[in-house]
Amino acid sequence: MLQSQESSSAASGVFRRFAERVVKVQVVETSSSAKATIGSAFFVTNRGHLITNYHVVSQLIFAPERYRAELVEATSTRPVAVLAIDVVHDLVVLGSAVRPPSHFAIGSNSIEQGDRLYALGHPEDLGLSIVEGTYNGLLPHTLHPRIHFTGSLNAGMSGGPTITGDGRVIGVNVATAGDQLSFLVPVQRAADLLERALSSGNSTLPPTLAEVGRQLRDYQDVYVKGMFAGATKKVDLGPYSLVTEPAPFFRCWADATRTEEVPYEKVEHRCATDDYLFITGDQSSGMVSVNHELISSRSLNTLRFYSLFTGRFGTDNTPYGDEEHVTSWRCGTRNVRNSDATMRAVLCVRAYRKLRELYDGVLKVAVLGQPKTGLVSTLTLSGVTFANIDLISRRYLELISWK
Repeated sequence: MLQSQESSSAASGVFRRFAERVVKVQVVETSSSAKATIGSAFFVTNRGHLITNYHVVSQLIFAPERYRAELVEATSTRPVAVLAIDVVHDLVVLGSAVRPPSHFAIGSNSIEQGDRLYALGHPEDLGLSIVEGTYNGLLPHTLHPRIHFTGSLNAGMSGGPTITGDGRVIGVNVATAGDQLSFLVPVQRAADLLERALSSGNSTLPPTLAEVGRQLRDYQDVYVKGMFAGATKKVDLGPYSLVTEPAPFFRCWADATRTEEVPYEKVEHRCATDDYLFITGDQSSGMVSVNHELISSRSLNTLRFYSLFTGRFGTDNTPYGDEEHVTSWRCGTRNVRNSDATMRAVLCVRAYRKLRELYDGVLKVAVLGQPKTGLVSTLTLSGVTFANIDLISRRYLELISWK
């Protein structure tokens, strides 16, 4: 009971000292004056500069003619402008005419696993809130670092700061998976972006979709550059040898389905990362996944098994996308042979409507190894150039082989 009282006292002290540095930000649809999104932000200079998440204001970036962003005060609102963006780390620097009485100084901070932290933000429309939690290090399966925060972030707290008891910013609230599992962008990324915004002065034009596209293209070049090249790890699945863990930041898992009610067995091996980049609405990017599905049967005759296998291969598992942001999928099918196997391959591609030179791609491969054993293997890429879809697909096909 005493420990609980001490914790509550610490949290209330943190709230009193630092609450005025955290504000609510909203994006408003101009013609109707209706709120489209809300989030949080925090002051980082005495000249009114704020840090928030890119995803909080992404609609303004995508359609500046339709939306405006505002800082919400007790009885009024003030306009804010986007000065710099980092879509890879989901960060934005905002400018405002507010001259805050105090602000957070951001930069590198040392911290140990288990240290107590406090997240501040505006969940929903419920007012400024504070959430206690624990620092649990960096996520292991990401290309760029994310902090694992054991605390309950909620919608609307995105863009707020997570701080130590003495007010040092450790990270920027970015996402939650529920059940006390939340994620922060390390504060150093915000410090780097702020330095960039301040060094450019006030004469530069606001960041545009062209800048978002450039950052995504640069990111995907790093992300896929060495994928399936060199000493790629492989896993044995039935009679096949297949790629697994395409890069150190992937994680892989497997499962098997074997029941008396189903006349076939299915073994599945999947690899993916915890990385994804929010773009806007339901559109995300920067994801790569590998899925191998081995199907075999002892009871089905050859004709029935072939029908089953053909059906599994023909299942449409291309990701959904809003037609406002992506084109329809366009697919091509052909037989392909590498040095070891003959395959039926389908490559489907769709373009990003507003982000030039970026595409999603799905490569689906079928290999019949024996009369009652078959493999369906799927590679999914998002937010990459067509050249990289072609390059990675060719590498992937070359690595499917017999044991």
